Amino acid sequence: MEGSIVEMGKLIGAGIATIGMGGAAIGVGTIVGNFLSGALRNPAAAASQTAMLFIGIAFAEAFGIFSFLVALLLMFAL
Repeated sequence: MEGSIVEMGKLIGAGIATIGMGGAAIGVGTIVGNFLSGALRNPAAAASQTAMLFIGIAFAEAFGIFSFLVALLLMFAL
């Protein structure tokens, strides 16, 4: 009985940790949507801002990957 409660806690914690992956997806969508909105308003400046776009996407995706790793650690390492 005691082992099943611990296993249940691990899986619930891993499920909660995966919420960060959804947050990362929302963040990437927001970043790209705002970039496209600004690029349509001022197409001449869009070319100089693409590097910043990719840096923002990388940071947002990194948080999703971190939450995925936390979920894996909760499921298999503890």
